[in-house]
Amino acid sequence: MIVGERQPTYPGSGVAEMNASERLPTLEELEAAAALVYKSMPATPQYRWPLLEARVGTIVWVKHENHGPTGAFKVRGGLVYMDQLLREGKKPAGVVSATTGNHGQSIGFAARQYDVAAAVVVPLGNSTGKNAAMRALGVEVIEKGHDFQAAAEFADEIAKERGWHRYPSFHPWLVRGVGTYALELFKAVPDIDTVYVPVGLASGLCGVIAARDALGRRARVVAVVSAGAPAFALSYERGEPVSHEVTTTIADGMACRTPDASALAIARRGVERVVQVSDDEVKSAMRALFSDTHNVAEGAGAAALAALLQDKQSMRGRTAAIVLTGGNVDSGVYAKVITA
Repeated sequence: MIVGERQPTYPGSGVAEMNASERLPTLEELEAAAALVYKSMPATPQYRWPLLEARVGTIVWVKHENHGPTGAFKVRGGLVYMDQLLREGKKPAGVVSATTGNHGQSIGFAARQYDVAAAVVVPLGNSTGKNAAMRALGVEVIEKGHDFQAAAEFADEIAKERGWHRYPSFHPWLVRGVGTYALELFKAVPDIDTVYVPVGLASGLCGVIAARDALGRRARVVAVVSAGAPAFALSYERGEPVSHEVTTTIADGMACRTPDASALAIARRGVERVVQVSDDEVKSAMRALFSDTHNVAEGAGAAALAALLQDKQSMRGRTAAIVLTGGNVDSGVYAKVITA
């Protein structure tokens, strides 16, 4: 389902001055961030898979962020954010944030390197595998709230009580970090026509816009949201943040009730359109990725393919890219999906 469509804004097009939280990183800043990230992990690959291309009917590049050290793209943002925080002389006693898992692993991975205590609040019933992965990184995992938004509000309280730094889920430093995967993608494949990007709080989406603009590429950017978490899509259409309850049972990485205003503003300048995908479409895409590429994708990680499959007729003859943002899915959940 397409929610809205607009012409994206490219560099030099006369956009009005934006506030600091909406400023996208420059090419120099993205390359500096990449150099920092590569001290802890190599660049991830982007591959064409013949079976997947036969399924879609066009050229498809898969950016494998599931191949990173935490199994998801967010680790890049954590490394850059923590480095910048300490460079500004703000080493805290600890950091606390809210997450459904991948952001929390990113925090733990970076905090351990910089010897900073870390705690995250996750919603009740959160992925047991993601919780275990965070604990293995030394993160204190606190289960509280019925969804991400409720967990975030409790993280605010903990930060005040402990005097710890409230680590955000969306921030320009995070965008700078995660934008390095898009820098790799656009440098490796300059002629991408359309790139499909899953959206939670949209740091990855904004990073893709930043890298595209910094390199002067002309790729269309399609934001992909869960139909069971449509707040970002509704907000994009309305032009202001709109809250909506979350009902998705498979795409926890996209399960955000209220979008970030700065991320929304960036998206409205740089995204061609927003597409909603159902849980059934996401599950089908998870099966396709396993069958065609032998990769495990969590729900959010398969959402980009689900959207591309909606567009397969209009994308014939074009070069597409999808971001497999992560592969962190509980084995029991995945087993049910893959054998359905």
